[in-house]
Amino acid sequence: MSFFVPSAESQDQAESIYSAIAKHVDAPVSDARISTLQWEHEGREVTARVGEKLPTCFGCDDEVVLAIFDCGDIFKVCTPNRGAVCFDPVVASRPFVSKVDFF
Repeated sequence: MSFFVPSAESQDQAESIYSAIAKHVDAPVSDARISTLQWEHEGREVTARVGEKLPTCFGCDDEVVLAIFDCGDIFKVCTPNRGAVCFDPVVASRPFVSKVDFF
């Protein structure tokens, strides 16, 4: 699978959106782009995948994951309202992460 950002109409636009989200949430821009993150959240295993809806346990009905950033001790999962436009991204602590897949 190639890197993409949902709703981006070109690769240049995807890169621009990805960089803007990274800046907004104070995350590093890396060439190693995360497509899927799996971790334990409140005792259950959850999965966030770019282009798919965020699990309902985060209270973001129909929010699609736009980007996932590796920020060292934590990962930041961004949707339009959780990180990209307003509010804070969903955060997963590294010790609770069981799987990271890249584009």
